[in-house]
Formats: sequence, structure tokens, C-alpha cells
Amino acid sequence: MKQFFGAFFGSIVGLLITGVIMALIIGAFIAAGLKGALSGIDEEKVITVKENSVLHLKLEGPISERGLDNPFEELDLGPFMPEGTLGLRGIVKAIEAAKTDEKIKGIYLDIKDLQAGFAATQEIRDAILDFKKSGKFVYSYSEIYSQKAYYLASAASKLYMNPQGGMELKGLSVQLMFFKNMLEKMQVEAQIFRHGKFKSAIEPFMLDKMSEANRLQTETYLNSMWGSMLQGISEQRGTSIDKLNELANNLSIASPEDALNNKLVDGLLYEDEVMNLLKKDLKLKEKDKIQFAEISKYEKKNRGGSLKGKLGKKPKMALIYAVGQIQGGEGDDETIGSDRIAKAIRDARLDTTIKAIVMRVNSPGGSALASDVIWREVVLAKKVKPVVVSMGDVAASGGYYISCAADRIFAQPNTITGSIGVFGMLPNAQKAFADKLGINIDTVNTNKHSDIGTIFRPVNQQEFLYIQNSVEKVYETFIGRVAEGRKITTAQVDSIGQGRVWSGTDALKINLVDELGGTDDAIAYAAKMAKMSDYKIEEFPKRKDPFSMFLNKGEEGLEERIIQKQLGEQYTYLKFVKRIMEFKGVQMRLPYEMIIN
Repeated sequence: MKQFFGAFFGSIVGLLITGVIMALIIGAFIAAGLKGALSGIDEEKVITVKENSVLHLKLEGPISERGLDNPFEELDLGPFMPEGTLGLRGIVKAIEAAKTDEKIKGIYLDIKDLQAGFAATQEIRDAILDFKKSGKFVYSYSEIYSQKAYYLASAASKLYMNPQGGMELKGLSVQLMFFKNMLEKMQVEAQIFRHGKFKSAIEPFMLDKMSEANRLQTETYLNSMWGSMLQGISEQRGTSIDKLNELANNLSIASPEDALNNKLVDGLLYEDEVMNLLKKDLKLKEKDKIQFAEISKYEKKNRGGSLKGKLGKKPKMALIYAVGQIQGGEGDDETIGSDRIAKAIRDARLDTTIKAIVMRVNSPGGSALASDVIWREVVLAKKVKPVVVSMGDVAASGGYYISCAADRIFAQPNTITGSIGVFGMLPNAQKAFADKLGINIDTVNTNKHSDIGTIFRPVNQQEFLYIQNSVEKVYETFIGRVAEGRKITTAQVDSIGQGRVWSGTDALKINLVDELGGTDDAIAYAAKMAKMSDYKIEEFPKRKDPFSMFLNKGEEGLEERIIQKQLGEQYTYLKFVKRIMEFKGVQMRLPYEMIIN
């Protein structure tokens, strides 16, 4: 009876909580609807920028490829709704607009918690450097600078740090987790099928440390990324690369004073003191208030600025976002579903008003079959209009597969790409079930190999060769696709393939990419190919209305956000294991679930 009442009252409480949440959401819908109906004005038009303003570039929280607006941002729904997210392109276009906006006098780069990949950080940094050409100021301030945050901040004209704060300068490090011993203790055998001596995506399940090949490739691309960062810092701060490496090797930046003495920052100030300096540049009095244009609102106001042409019958360019691991099916904004992305490319190809396509790829790879489905649509599109790829933080393995057919490929110096290799993995948990759980499995087959692929027994020699041959066939197809797209021989592709990972800088040297640059560079090149000087950009895949998207994100992401908050950066490893459990078929995948710090 006690259990009955516990369950009964627990259900009642659950229903009450659900009711409250639904009431809040419905109320938000009504309020948002009334607000829109009463104003009768587009939101972008009511956002104003006052004279003598400063663009407040506050970087706190994740920066995604495509931002997600919060339709309830004027309402407080507590923990039930996620916050809106800034989009990388939106940030870059806002900085670009601010460069020529007479009301914007400068940028205040407020780095609270930079959550962006290395290539995304590079794009924002490049935009800030370009902004400075206008002669306007850029102030950067933070209490604590991580290495990535400092690299971004080094683009500022004035760089300040809290007197009690801190700065990292120690070099880059990669940490990989290996599960071999754990699997042995569980009596689970990882049966591996692969092509490529550098194909390290499966090493965590067969080794207890990096192979020599994996260590070599990791050292190569990590040193390339670090070298690119040091070059940028050196150019802006006037400190030699050798000196920066010496400071890192000796852990010389142990206090804010060390950073100041080595000219890595311009001053140690509290935020109120930085505000006073800003007021002087703005010619304000001490009691005057600084007019900040918040990046989230300024980006919305200038969203039309992302269109090269304004309203009217102008030619268009498609900007297609391919973000996340690659799998079959629909996918979403954080997963590349072959059906959804293939449809987006096909729609752009068939639309006669669209004269060129830019595909933004940020993916560690995934399903070989799904990658090929997307590749086919790229090939078809390329026959009728220019197709240019812009690589983000990572475009490797399957991510490179879907890129290789493009007319031109752009990457950032610190993009991770390549990883032209293939693997498959099949766990054998027979002993785990029998010895650990006391469970025996009995099977009835109609044919000799009807249960091939089961986790309840090991594969035999004939079955191993059968699966391995399929891996080899996919690899041959992969290098053939790359050879065709890059106009080189399959032997040349194989020599730089084998699953090896490259930085964008090194990928340029071996003809895996054509130019170093960001999304805007790719768009400019595509426009030139299509002979367009006045055009507008249309984004794909088409999104649902913001209300339903945001509610779905809130419902599906609540549990994930709670776990992520508890685990911090270690959440990366949990995601890795989760994705491993979702493997289906032969994989083209990068060992991307690693922490670089």
C-alpha cells in the first residue's frame, strides 16, 4: 500500500509540474503572438542602435554554425527552456556590419567562456582583424584567458586582464581515452575491420595507448595548429615565436604580472577601470552611460546584411550547413542525416534562381553509405552550377568524402581534415554474457551464416574475410572519389590517405584543400565562378518555425544539458561511447572525440 500511494502521489506531482510547464509555454506563445500583433512591425526593424555605441561581443556559451533564436527571450521560463545560441556566421556578419556602421565606434570583446572550435575561433579573429582596418578600437577583457581565448583576444587593439586573473600559455595537448583493458575485464572482444594504418578511430578498443602511426599524425597536426596560433599572436603582440615557445616551455606566465611584463597584455585592470577607458575613447563623462549594442540583438538587426542584395528578384546563392556526424535518415541541426542534406543540395540544384552553392562542412564523418548518398548529390549539383566547400573545425573522413567533389575547397589553418580511411567494428560479448551474467545464448539458423553480425559469438575466418573485403571495397571507392574530385591518381590519394589526419595548413600542401580561408572567402569565390556581383544568400536545410524548433530543443536537450553540466568537458567521452553504440555498417569516422587544450 505504501508503494501504491508513493507511486500515486508521485504521478500527481509529475502531472502538476507538466501542467505548470505547459501553462508557461502556452502563455509565452500568447504573449509573443500579442506582441507581434500589437506592434505589427518586424523584430529587426524595432532593434535600434544609438549614436556613439560599442558592439558588445560577449562570448559565453556554445557558438554553433547556425544560431538558434529564443522566441521567448523576453520571458523568464527558468530551467525549462534552453538559451538561444549564437551562430558563427551571424557573429562574423555582425562584426562586418559594425565596421561600416557610423553609430558603432568600436568593439568590446568580453570573453567570459569561449566555447568554440579552433577554426570557428579563427573566423571570428579574422573578422576582428578586418574590423580594425576601419580605424575603430577593439578592447578585449577577461578575468581568465584560456589559450584559445587569448589567441582570439590577441587580435584586439587593447588587451586587458583582471589583476587577480590568469592566463594559459603552455602549448597544446591532446588526450585520448583507451578502453581495451576495460573491455577485457568485461570479457568483451572488439573485432576490428579496417583499412589504413593511421585509421585510429578504432584504436581505443584494441590498444591501451596510441600506435606509433597515430602518435606521428597527432604530433604533426597538433604542432601545425600550435604554430598557426603562435604566428598570429606574434604578429599582433610583437613577440617572437621563439620567445612565446620559451614562455610556454618554462611555464613563465604564472601570474597576471608575468603576462604584463612579457607584453602579452596591455594592462591589469578591473572591469570598471576598462569601462572608464572606454568612456575616454567615446569622449564621455565619468557619469555617462556607455551605449552597448549587444551582439545577439545587433546580429538580428543586421541579418539582412548577410544578403548581398536586398529585396527584389536577384540571383541567389545557397549556403548549405552540413554539421555533425553523418548517418542515414533525416538528422537535425547537429547531425548530418543523408536524407535531409541530400534533399537540401538537390533543392538548391533544381532551383534556377540559385546560381551557386556553398556547403559549410563541420563533421568528423560517420556512415560510409550515408556519405556516398550526399557525395552523389554534390556531383550532380556540380554539373549545373558552381559548388564550393567551406570547412569548419573538422571535415574529416566522411566529412572529407562529401567535400571532395566540390569545385573548390576552403579550410582554416587549424581545420582538422583528411582521415581518408575506413573501418568497421563488431563486439563479441559471448564470454561477458556467460561468465559475468550467467546467460547462455542458443541460436537457430536457416543457413550457415544467418546470425553473422551478432554480438553473441565471434566471427569465423570466412565471415571475417567477408566483412574485411567490404571494408576494402569501400576504401577503394573512397580514394577513387577523392582522386576524381581532386584530379590526382588513386596512388597519390592512398599515399596521403590510410586514415591519416591533417591540419588545414598541411592539407593545402598535399592538395586536399585549395585555399585557406573562411565561409566568406568560399562565398566570394563561388560568386566569382557564377559571375554574380549582386546576390542574396538562402540558407539550407530549411528550418521549421522558431517556436517548434526551440520547444523541441528544450524537450530533447534538458536531460543532456543536465548531464553536460555535471560532467563538464568529460562529457565528450560520454558522447563518444554513445556514438560508438550507434555505429551501423562500415564507418568513415575521425577519432574526433578528443580534448585539445
